[in-house]
Amino acid sequence: MTKKPLILVTNDDGISAPGIRTLISIMNTIGDVVVVAPDSAQSAMGHAITLNSTLYAEEIHFDNGPQKEYSCSGTAADCVKIAIREFLDRTPDLCVSGINHGSNSSINVIYSGTMSAAIEAGIEGIPAIGFSLLDYGWNANFEASKPYVKTITEQVLKHGLPKGVVLNVNIPNLSTEHIKGIRVCRQARANWVEEFDKRKTPQGKDYYWLTGKFVNLDSGDDTDEWALENGYVSVVPSQFDLTAHQFIKELKSWDLK
Repeated sequence: MTKKPLILVTNDDGISAPGIRTLISIMNTIGDVVVVAPDSAQSAMGHAITLNSTLYAEEIHFDNGPQKEYSCSGTAADCVKIAIREFLDRTPDLCVSGINHGSNSSINVIYSGTMSAAIEAGIEGIPAIGFSLLDYGWNANFEASKPYVKTITEQVLKHGLPKGVVLNVNIPNLSTEHIKGIRVCRQARANWVEEFDKRKTPQGKDYYWLTGKFVNLDSGDDTDEWALENGYVSVVPSQFDLTAHQFIKELKSWDLK
C-alpha cells in the first residue's frame, strides 16, 4: 500500500476562516492532513514570529474531518515552526497555506502572512504553496478555486520544488466557467501609494488609519497582475533569498576597504 503524503495546512486568517476549511477539505482527498493555524486573524503580519510573549497551542476538534488540528496563539510563521518541532512525527511532504481571503499578488507577497508561512516551510526544506483568492469577504465563494488548488498541489507532490523556491498562487474572483486556466508568471512591479487618515479621539488624542491604493507600474503580459486581470490563475515561483545577485559585481568595484 502506497503511503499517503503528509500535508501541513496553515493560514493567516485564523483556523475558523472559510478559506482554510476549504483548503483542508481539498487536502483530505490527497493525503494525511495536520492543521496548525492561528487562533485569530494574523493578516499582514509578514514573517513576524513570537519572541517576547508566551506562545500557546492546543489540539482542537473543529469538525469531524480525519485531520488533526491545533490552534496556535501566534503568527502564521509561528504555526509552521511549532508544527515541525512539536506536533509532527515526521517532516511533511508538503505545506499549504491559505486559502487567503484576498490578493497576495505582486508586492503584497512581502506583507503576507499566508506566504510567510509557505516561506517558513521552504526554509525548512519543505515544498510549499500559498493560495489566495481575490475576495476579501469572510463569505467568499471558494468553489471555483477547488480544481486549481488540487491540480497545483498534485503537481508539486509529483515534481517537487527546487531548494529555496515556493509557489505563490492567486486565483481570480470569478465563477468556474470564467476562469481561463493557469498562467506561470513573474511578480508584477507594483506598490501601494499610502496615506494616513489622521483623526482625534473624544479625548483629543491623535490617531491614524492607514489608507491607500494599489498601483500597477508594470505593463508586461507575463506578470501575475496581468494574468489575474485577464481571468487566469497566477502561479509565481518565489524565493526567500533576497540577494540582488546582479548587483554583486558592481558593488565589489566600490571603494569599500
